[in-house]
Amino acid sequence: MKRVRWLLVLFATPLMAQADDYSGMLAYLDVARIDGHALAGANGAIAVNQAAGDLNLQANLRGIATGERADVSIGNRQLQGGNRVLSAPLHATAVIDGNALAGASGIASINQASGIANTTLNVVSATLARQGIRETDDTALAAEGSALAGGRDDAGRGVATGTRSAGVTSTALRGFDGVLQLNQIAGSGNDTANVLGLVVQDRP
Repeated sequence: MKRVRWLLVLFATPLMAQADDYSGMLAYLDVARIDGHALAGANGAIAVNQAAGDLNLQANLRGIATGERADVSIGNRQLQGGNRVLSAPLHATAVIDGNALAGASGIASINQASGIANTTLNVVSATLARQGIRETDDTALAAEGSALAGGRDDAGRGVATGTRSAGVTSTALRGFDGVLQLNQIAGSGNDTANVLGLVVQDRP
């Protein structure tokens, strides 16, 4: 009888160690980080999609047109359905650190998400035409990103516990020159969008 008890103890110990390793791995996988000298000094069109977790949707869309009657139309649909997530504490971290993008210039669109079922979108449209400068009202801008919240089920149910942390340190992005779009999320079931529309009159 004593021999059987010892065998049970010996078998249980590796299983407990595996559970601890699995928990540690899940915690690591929920960290989204851009640091060091990533994209420092870069110039031009910069696009970053970074996700840690499950069921995250991200898009960076750009359109440029030039001509007598030039126009740009960008459509996007980010839909989720039928997702099921097991209940577990979520420790989500999204951070831009170090000298990331320091001294960079141009158009930078960044989607950084940590967690579950988050949706992020960056849109830039630029038109060089002879019809002059046109204003874009809030309704038109909202229509560009209207698909973000559509078709979502409750994939984040049961994951409210844990910690959330999102931030940009003081050294990151220092000296950036140009247009910067940043969606940064730590959590579950969030929808964010940046939409920039620009129409400039060409010389006759």
